[in-house]
Amino acid sequence: MTSLAELARVQPGATLVFLRHRLDFCCGGKRSLADACRIAGLDPAAILEELDREARRGGPVAGWTDQPLAALADHIEARYHTALRRDLPPLIEAARKVERVHADKPGVPAGLADVLDEFFAEMEQHMRKEEMILFPMLRRGARGEGVYMPVRMMESEHDTHREHLAKIRALTADLQLPPHACATWTALYHGLEHVEAELMQHIHLENNILFSRATREG
Repeated sequence: MTSLAELARVQPGATLVFLRHRLDFCCGGKRSLADACRIAGLDPAAILEELDREARRGGPVAGWTDQPLAALADHIEARYHTALRRDLPPLIEAARKVERVHADKPGVPAGLADVLDEFFAEMEQHMRKEEMILFPMLRRGARGEGVYMPVRMMESEHDTHREHLAKIRALTADLQLPPHACATWTALYHGLEHVEAELMQHIHLENNILFSRATREG
């Protein structure tokens, strides 16, 4: 059966559907749609209908399956690396403010700022490895066995990113705002939801398109 990763790779808009229903198409993308829906308690037929609707609209990662790998690496750096460096530091500060100001209120995400700080440091190190080692190799035309080890390292680190996303979800009650949440608290959770969605797209482009092609070609 077709895997989530394959659907995300070939069908425009599939990633939007998977994000909407919290179906992991990047690190957990080897599961079939049927298996993933069974685990999540979803109706596969309903998901297929949504996939068909999104396919007619196009999607955010469409068109990259046959573009030069150097161009895809450039796109990942310009779109996703830049955005993460821009968006995550203000969210860390917002988390510290929420924890400090609302320390005595129910539902406060105690410890969230430290987790985000650790996450950002981990992401920064990961992105620098890509920018300074792997992506330059791909731009020089390295393929197949020549990039196998750095690719596997990056994929392993992606699994750690997923663990951090799970921690963030756990600390924030699945990003559900309590009734007494202030504007900063609200902006924090909305921002984290956006960062999570962007990171899922980012990892999908790397794991299922860039890295997959780089290790197959050459």
